[in-house]
Amino acid sequence: MPQESHPIEVYPQLPSSLLRENAILSIRNSLRLGQQPMADWHSGPLAVSAVPGAGKSTGMAAAAAIAIARQYQRSASSRSSERRQLVVVTFTRSAVANIKAKIRKYLRDNLSLPQTGFVVHTLHGLALNIASRHPNLSGLQLENVTLITPTQSHRFIRTAVEQWIASHPGRYSRLLEGIQFDGEETERLRRQSVLRTEVLPDLATTVIHEAKSSGMSPEDLRHLSEQTTDKYAILSVAAGLYEQYQNLMRSREFIDYDDMILAALRVLANPSARRIEQNQVFAVFEDEAQDSSPLQTKLLEILATDPEEGEGEGERGGGGEISSSKIHRRDSGFPQGNPKSKINLVRVGDPNQAINSTFTPADPIYFRQFCEECNTQQRLATMDQAGRSTKIIIDAANFVLGWVNSYSSLVISHPSSVNNKGQMTNDKGLLPFRPQTIRLVDPDDPQPDANPQPVGRGLEIYTPRDIHHTVELLSQRIVQLFAQDPTSVSAAILVRENRQGRWLAEALTSTCKEHKILLYDVGERDRHSHVPQEILALLQFCDRPHSPDYLKAALEVFVERQLIPTQDLNALASVPEEFLYPGPLSTPQPEPVQKAAHICRSLLRARMELPLYQLISFLALALNYDQAELATADKLAERVNLQMAGNTAMANMLGVLSEIVSSERFEPVETEDLEARYTRRGQLTIITMHKAKGLDWDYVFLPFLHESLIPGRFWVPPQSQFLGDFTLSEVARAQIRAALHSQSSLPDVTQAWEQAKYLKTAEEYRLLYVAMTRAKRLLWMSAAQKAPFTWSKPENLQSSAPCPVFPALKRQFPECVL
Repeated sequence: MPQESHPIEVYPQLPSSLLRENAILSIRNSLRLGQQPMADWHSGPLAVSAVPGAGKSTGMAAAAAIAIARQYQRSASSRSSERRQLVVVTFTRSAVANIKAKIRKYLRDNLSLPQTGFVVHTLHGLALNIASRHPNLSGLQLENVTLITPTQSHRFIRTAVEQWIASHPGRYSRLLEGIQFDGEETERLRRQSVLRTEVLPDLATTVIHEAKSSGMSPEDLRHLSEQTTDKYAILSVAAGLYEQYQNLMRSREFIDYDDMILAALRVLANPSARRIEQNQVFAVFEDEAQDSSPLQTKLLEILATDPEEGEGEGERGGGGEISSSKIHRRDSGFPQGNPKSKINLVRVGDPNQAINSTFTPADPIYFRQFCEECNTQQRLATMDQAGRSTKIIIDAANFVLGWVNSYSSLVISHPSSVNNKGQMTNDKGLLPFRPQTIRLVDPDDPQPDANPQPVGRGLEIYTPRDIHHTVELLSQRIVQLFAQDPTSVSAAILVRENRQGRWLAEALTSTCKEHKILLYDVGERDRHSHVPQEILALLQFCDRPHSPDYLKAALEVFVERQLIPTQDLNALASVPEEFLYPGPLSTPQPEPVQKAAHICRSLLRARMELPLYQLISFLALALNYDQAELATADKLAERVNLQMAGNTAMANMLGVLSEIVSSERFEPVETEDLEARYTRRGQLTIITMHKAKGLDWDYVFLPFLHESLIPGRFWVPPQSQFLGDFTLSEVARAQIRAALHSQSSLPDVTQAWEQAKYLKTAEEYRLLYVAMTRAKRLLWMSAAQKAPFTWSKPENLQSSAPCPVFPALKRQFPECVL
């Protein structure tokens, strides 16, 4: 992650005070009423709760430019050479580039100021910058450590599981016994396999991420486990797995993304380093605040604290080791102790678009609490006007929000708190949605085509016979919409899971080809880079060219990359020696075969002539990779060479690559704006609802809205039901969150499982709300009468109940039912 340069030391000659104030006023007046409190901010905390399409990033960019202009003026008037800057933090790398460009434009075009005085980071990028400036305090020697994103199958997780089993035979035996165990050897072996390969790795990955990102150590988890009485001692098991994982990471000099945040907090725990960092910052602006974890929030609060005002606060200043005693109570968004202390922090988010909390440590409760704390000081602003969608789509989204919050079974089953008798009590403050209605913009709103006119009825609701009938209706509507002016149309089909997207892409391909509609299936390839897999296939061939399997795998890569014509690869790979080095008596090879053999021989020659550390770069060039793929290959080569230090052998390289391919999410390097790729005009994009957050299209299609997927249900895999009607990982996650949310006592297994189910249900409805609000001019929704029980077998159709809110939408908008 590139270091950001600091603003220049000598402040430039600024426009006169009157001209500057006029320019600031002009920017402010160009904003909507809900955006203006950000522009009016001078100091202190401010929470901004925004609805979808309200213009969060535009408002933040304008407010940032105004804040920078005022800081320039203060520094110039005081003749200070102190370098202080605005820190802007957002969620994704693409959002970083977007908001940075907007701030620069305001500074250049509206305020006639240098495009400096600020930095924009992701949270992890900010943490890494702080940690890298103080390596002795952070404990991170970046030239020696390797960053990984482990999954369940990662060798560290697998090794941690095996080491825990060896150290805790009694606890492991209790898990093996489970319930209804008759001692039969075959069943014992089956349970052993499930525990070692599924249950315990799942528990480890879930709890490690959840606890680590909240500042909890293995010892903290052990203390929590003393409050529980479940027969498996789930939190104690989790603490042991976490401890083994941490020991492995330290011994091999590996770090994960949570280590970046912890390293930055270690720096800020030092009074001298904290003061250095705080003196470089005059304020912190955070976008997408609903997606922050507890430690990420703590990092921003420390940076945003005025070093002069906050001196001597101790804990709020960031001193000390991060521990459960500080995390188990909710740290306020405001400094404690010294009444004069001041935190210059603006947080903008939408709790109703919190859709990551059931599989990441992000939790909207923290931003909700920040909003309530700001509200008590009259520092809460609400951006509730949105110009993205036509009126009928906004009405539908508002209806879903209100219906879900009042849906009796959701509210009654909500275990948000437990009284001293162990009975569930309803906490209206933790409903699935924050009561926040989207309003239309004013008639004189500056946004072009705000609240656009609908296409057709604006909202169309279908109940097809089955998923095949769904495709027919989809195809007809897509062809109609693209027939008018395909170059000006943006459209997307939003699906709940990638398997639906793959099935739809196959079903729609012929129609799209016939009508010359570009079909872009985002699928898995954008989340998991294909580069490591292709490089591994070629290196395995270079290592063992006589293997038919490895030769065929390499040839498949060449065909996929269109370097050789499609041909019978089995025939070529059956006798590798004859294919690669035909003798004088061999049958002459056809031209396509000769081309394939020539490429393979060039790889083998490179294997012999090039040093090992150059092979990956050579293979990337041989595969004709584009700019982004070459950058990804360079990143991969650097990672592999770092892990191979001291053991530069082909076997070691293949081992490292195999580990990356099989058990990590290796993120590709992006050289273009992802949002532009997904929202191109003239393109029909198939994308998941999660990945669609932050994007919008003229026409959005939401097929397959069935109860089995939204809200869905927590499903205990049949193979692990010997442990009970719950999963260890979700129970542990719910218990940890109960501790973080300062509940008086931890829920037992049954209560924790119920709480986990509620959180999943609430988040699924928020996901539907996010999906609906991506549409500008037409929202197309359907729930077929028959659908697959599982999308891994789409041919097995059965009667399927619609998402519970779907019939309510049909009743509320009968004119939109088709």
